[in-house]
Amino acid sequence: MFSPEGPTLRELTVQALSSVEHGYDLLAGRFDATPFRTSDRLLGAVAETLEPLGPFGPGLDVCCGTGAGLSVLRSVCAGPVTGVDFSAGMLAEARAAHPEAALVRADARALPFTAAFDLAVSFGAFGHFLPAEQETLFREVHRSLRPGGTFAFPLPAPPPVGSAPYWTLWGFDAAMRLRNAVWRPPFVMYYRTFRLTDVRHRLATAGFRTDLLPIPSLGFREDGAPRCRLVMARKG
Repeated sequence: MFSPEGPTLRELTVQALSSVEHGYDLLAGRFDATPFRTSDRLLGAVAETLEPLGPFGPGLDVCCGTGAGLSVLRSVCAGPVTGVDFSAGMLAEARAAHPEAALVRADARALPFTAAFDLAVSFGAFGHFLPAEQETLFREVHRSLRPGGTFAFPLPAPPPVGSAPYWTLWGFDAAMRLRNAVWRPPFVMYYRTFRLTDVRHRLATAGFRTDLLPIPSLGFREDGAPRCRLVMARKG
């Protein structure tokens, strides 16, 4: 799963025993060589789904990391694009890869923007927010959007109960909970705390109207449901 350019087991262990911010600072230079980076296939599929709905004006990538999602914004936004993240190391990598983007260091739970963007996106970051923090995150994104603006992010279908991916995610979350029970500082990263029903409720509480779009290029399950949906949360 890791390329030769990726982190060693020792480096991953040191990262996992750090705080979220410091852990990503340590991993930043090798992050794009890990499976934790959002795949180009998913990024391209999201851009393909958003394109007919645009062009959008200014765009924001929330928790942009090394900047993979900025390519999506550049393809669908006619205005300038901005990335925000709280890891200085990840932002340094994003700055090198995307010199045309504005990059801001800030906590997504306290974004420094008001009515500045037509489109906000986020990829792979929601597991870093405990359920009680997700509504705060959504409120901050809502405040950062212009009236009528959209917060868009992919949400894969959960794996079937009892399948190998199901037990993999269950095991990962259990290991993280055990780690955080016995070690400080905590490293918040959970895969099973971002369920569609809860997400829609929290988005509504934050002031969004939410629609779901299938992402056809990522395929469909045997029951006909899309393997991944694009959540389209609109600010009224």
